Amino acid sequence: MTTVRKWKIARHTLSLGENTLIMGVLNVTPDSFSDGGQFDAPEQALEHAERMLADGADIIDVGGESTRPGSEPVSVEEELRRVVPVIERIAKLPEAIISIDTTKSEVACAALAAGAEIVNDISALRFDLYVADEAARAGAGLILMHSRGTPATMQRLPPAPDIFREVKTSLRRSLAMAERRGVARTSIVLDPGVGFGKTAEQNVELIAQLDQLSNEFPDLPWLVGTSRKAFIGRLLDDAPVNERLHGTMATVTAAILHGASIVRVHDVKAAVETARVADAIKRAASLT
Repeated sequence: MTTVRKWKIARHTLSLGENTLIMGVLNVTPDSFSDGGQFDAPEQALEHAERMLADGADIIDVGGESTRPGSEPVSVEEELRRVVPVIERIAKLPEAIISIDTTKSEVACAALAAGAEIVNDISALRFDLYVADEAARAGAGLILMHSRGTPATMQRLPPAPDIFREVKTSLRRSLAMAERRGVARTSIVLDPGVGFGKTAEQNVELIAQLDQLSNEFPDLPWLVGTSRKAFIGRLLDDAPVNERLHGTMATVTAAILHGASIVRVHDVKAAVETARVADAIKRAASLT
């Protein structure tokens, strides 16, 4: 039988497990690897958020700093300038649940005040542990994602000899820190960080054996973000970013069947339909 968990975020409690939640990506950056520069203006960002919600997105994940391999950080002031006006506009949509994709506590604080309910931290508190304080203060959801190094250095690091041990150890440390700083365990979601400091082979292994990670943290849900990433391109004979849709949906299906409760995607409509079928297969498998 499928395990249904409750994820407590700032103003909602979301059910996780029976139906996969779809997190739509909204990058308000000039340099994100897939959609950089497309939604810089708040009006464009709002239109895209409305389109993703109409297509079935459950969460809109707003990011103001690119974390693609090789990217450089931006200032707090610049990140705030990019994300706060967008979040304020999206928050006026009655059906919108907003996540802020940031590693900075100042940005998390401002975004939560503007209407976000979830903090998605790709560093899992390694860069700024006070992100946990802001999440705890607001009663917000907190996504802790495993990564190695920084976006500028992660693909130049030597491969981790045992990626599963690395992910488990690092996330266990981040989880303990989040709870020490007051974040409720029922507000936390984990993310293996596909594409962040892993080899292409390790990315595939993490998806294929996600249940191995789930067994290590049996009470916590998992988010998986594979959308349009480079390892998919490599598997498809170096397909460019705009030709990775079908490969992405294959990884979405595999992630769901191996235990993901949330998937983070650029192509919401395709992911909604993919998840609906994968969820039905998963439910049928649980009956045998």
